[in-house]
Amino acid sequence: MKIRVFLDDYREPPDGYVLTETIDDCLELLRNFEIEHLSLDHDLTDKIRNGFLLVQLMVKHDLYAASITIHSANAVGGKAMYNFLKQAQRQGTFPNSIRVHLRPLPLNR
Repeated sequence: MKIRVFLDDYREPPDGYVLTETIDDCLELLRNFEIEHLSLDHDLTDKIRNGFLLVQLMVKHDLYAASITIHSANAVGGKAMYNFLKQAQRQGTFPNSIRVHLRPLPLNR
């Protein structure tokens, strides 16, 4: 079963997305479902287990989604996540077939 996942502890997910508020919940979905689209925030309630740690763990453990959007309003954190995934693609440790986008969303609810 293909699902779409939205990792964020502040914003509401778009229609048709499964909301996860922690990277542990997101990792569980990545391990058990085929993810059609993964939309990621950087800043989460847990300052250490944030979106950047998630993308590092995804690369380390070969956890993928068909398409990934970094939607974080944190310009530095979001760009770090994007650059990490693009670098992993250049190094061959993350599939080049995965589309990675950086599209910050405002924090308005």
